Amino acid sequence: MSKSKTSQLCETGCCQIEALVSIDGRGQLVLPKEVREKARIKPGDKLALVSWERDGKICCLSLQKASDFTEMIKNTIGPTMKDILS
Repeated sequence: MSKSKTSQLCETGCCQIEALVSIDGRGQLVLPKEVREKARIKPGDKLALVSWERDGKICCLSLQKASDFTEMIKNTIGPTMKDILS
């Protein structure tokens, strides 16, 4: 992606690099405390791992609280399904 396109994406405030994390030998990572606090992630919370593919390879990963993701799906798909089933 060109620098100008990257700048345009970042100017909207939609995304930013919060931290760099490492993956250990077991495939685990640790989210820094500051990130967990800012995202209000607490012990026991479930996170949905969302991926995007480009040219057959995963290019982007996103973590979302499963409860937020579930609510978003209900609000998006629920009305459509209700219309279809009515």
